[in-house]
Amino acid sequence: MSTTTDRNIARAGRNTIADALTRAARRYGDRTALHFSDRTWTFTGLYDGAGRIAGRLLEAGLVPGDRVAAYGRNSDAYLLLYLACARAGFIHVPINYALVGRELAYILDNCGADALFVDPALQDMADPVLAGMEPLKLVGTTHSGDGLDALTMAQDDAQSVPGDLGEGIDAEDLVQLLYTSGTTAAPKGAMMSHRALLAEYTSCIVELELSAKDRALAGLPLYHSAQMHVFTVPQFLVGATTWLIEAPLPDLCLELIETHGITSFFAPPTVWISLLRSPAFEARDLTSLEYVYYGASIMPVPVLQELRERLPGARPFNCYGQSEIGPLATVLYPHEHEDRPASAGRPIYNVETRLVDEDMNDVAPGEQGEIVHRSPQLLSGYWDKAEATEEAFAGGWFHSGDVGVMDEAGYITVVDRTKDIIKTGGTMVASREVEEVLFTPPAVSEVAVIALPHPKWVEAVTAVVVLREGAEASEDDLIAFAKDNLAPFKLPKRVLFASELPRNTAGKILKRTLRDTHEALYG
Repeated sequence: MSTTTDRNIARAGRNTIADALTRAARRYGDRTALHFSDRTWTFTGLYDGAGRIAGRLLEAGLVPGDRVAAYGRNSDAYLLLYLACARAGFIHVPINYALVGRELAYILDNCGADALFVDPALQDMADPVLAGMEPLKLVGTTHSGDGLDALTMAQDDAQSVPGDLGEGIDAEDLVQLLYTSGTTAAPKGAMMSHRALLAEYTSCIVELELSAKDRALAGLPLYHSAQMHVFTVPQFLVGATTWLIEAPLPDLCLELIETHGITSFFAPPTVWISLLRSPAFEARDLTSLEYVYYGASIMPVPVLQELRERLPGARPFNCYGQSEIGPLATVLYPHEHEDRPASAGRPIYNVETRLVDEDMNDVAPGEQGEIVHRSPQLLSGYWDKAEATEEAFAGGWFHSGDVGVMDEAGYITVVDRTKDIIKTGGTMVASREVEEVLFTPPAVSEVAVIALPHPKWVEAVTAVVVLREGAEASEDDLIAFAKDNLAPFKLPKRVLFASELPRNTAGKILKRTLRDTHEALYG
């Protein structure tokens, strides 16, 4: 065959996120895809709007492979920017909008951002960081801003869309860098390809029973891989309608469920707890809610039982995983909750999972081991972190850093985390990152940051501090210092003081002992 024929065959059979978006737009056309604020978008409208943004950014000097960072709260424009990056071949870099100062600067510098789009409400946080950096190719706003504004570009009917938009994209090309907290202060950028995320979308559609009849409420931040890649984009691909809100305020969520007949809602345990505790829970008609999805952190069994009792017509799905695998890895289905309410379920369609010891041998059923995966959903590696990549993929499996047990039937229960990550309110926090900040004040000699059970946050960031001899510092002093250097969700809920920290014979701090000692701190 000729070279031309080979190229034509490759193009006809190509499968990228851009191709999937094209198929969805052609299939669902003028049906309503998205509601946000007072704006409504059809499938064609979202697709065309993303194309206009892509065209304008190409005209402005961006090229495929450039990193486009997004720093903002939920909006239709935030989603449109991701879709535009997927269509043009840019690499989308979502940034947690709670990050400030050096945290924001680190991600922009590490990814080598070529462009940054900022929510106008966060402009005061971004400006000082931008002032201390080399100028980027482009700086714009997500919506309601002047100059280069994503929403304005999407709504501009005069903006042309290149006829060959995205033609050079390959399935192995990166489409997103997902920054995740690790055991060190430096977050790692998980490199996600078109191929990996499409495998993730397929798994989610199959395993979570997503369909065109879904009326979904999306309240978790879109920078969070679960909201974007387990629900919002897969639901777009199957023709569902989504109501997107800026934040999952309990009374607002309950109102929308009743008013719009919402059938599908995903939230971490902290949000489900807030809904259950709202007086509006009993006042609203929630019978339309058919699919109840939870994940991002471990759901306390009593809360799950209460949720099932108060929403007897809803079908609960436990979704477990991490950003590096798309993030969905295992699912516990509705009919499995009765017998295994604490389980994370079994591996999904595109995931193979084992529990292994330090030598990569399978552990026996009921014994603890590290959870490792093989999957086409996995990251391609960590951006600019070869050693971390090598460690994560040791032995030809991806090491999750989570410890669990597997029963005879293959159901997994997550026990602990070898990487010492705290999941507070569904958001991951690296304990060492908090420790390094609290080490800075001269009065501090030692510090250990641990997770403690909390009725609202499930896990609360808690610091245990040893002061230098003769030095003085109060709990309020240290929390105030941390507030100037950490995002709000990383702040310790409490700072406790001790004369010394427990250690083993090798000198390692025994955080398990600290957790056991202070387990009842929050009631």
